[in-house]
Amino acid sequence: MQSSFKSGVAAHRHAAAVDWGQGGRAYDDISFGLSDALAHAAQRLNARPDQDILDVATGTGWSARNVARSGARVAAVDISAELLAAANELSSHVRPPIAFQLGDAECLPFPDAHFDGVISTFGVIFAQDQAQAAKELGRVCRRGAKLALTTWSPDGSVAKFLKLIAKHTSAPAPQVSPLTWGDQRHVTDLLGRDFDLMFERGVNNAYHPDTEHIWQKYADGFGPMRQLIFDLTAEQGAALRADVDAYHRAYATDAGLHVKREYLLILGKRR
Repeated sequence: MQSSFKSGVAAHRHAAAVDWGQGGRAYDDISFGLSDALAHAAQRLNARPDQDILDVATGTGWSARNVARSGARVAAVDISAELLAAANELSSHVRPPIAFQLGDAECLPFPDAHFDGVISTFGVIFAQDQAQAAKELGRVCRRGAKLALTTWSPDGSVAKFLKLIAKHTSAPAPQVSPLTWGDQRHVTDLLGRDFDLMFERGVNNAYHPDTEHIWQKYADGFGPMRQLIFDLTAEQGAALRADVDAYHRAYATDAGLHVKREYLLILGKRR
């Protein structure tokens, strides 16, 4: 496969970069709520100290730090400069240092066959051109390299939540839903040429004292939600809040909210 890597972010991804960057460092609280699923992917990747590993769409670097626990040499990319700034700050203690840089899943800034493993936790699924992103994952992996991706189930609770949010925005839906990464047949079409694949299902468990707490975490740290709230009128924002609160009340227990999100872990080995 001929190398054609470039740096930077494609022009059609600039708006998404702005949206995802809205939460800044507070996005780390979103990752905290997903931390069991992020750890699942890192443990299955099972990196070694002598390996080079890439984290695609790293956000504030949570999965990069999980992988770096092994002593591996970790590089990590994201389309948002704001999230990368937070990732650098939050990861300053890690040794060897994680190499964070601006980069797009659709055009990774690395040469061919450069990594012993790639991880992306609910990240690469948001690439606009899925086929190109999948091709890039294969391109940067060495023969025998491992792949670990966490993806949301297309018929699970996250799908219901995104459908609820879509009611409150006039933005056009993506041509291909990021949730299709949770369909094993679709993923096999995307990645099966370059990787031998296995699949493992999981449930992310997040705990919050009440609906106010989880709403504030989303409003502060989840960039796309933060931008949506900013774009809505006060009346529209109140309607969004009412729907989000109602959705989360379904997860109420005696101890508080226990939110469950179904996901698919995709495991691959580069041919």
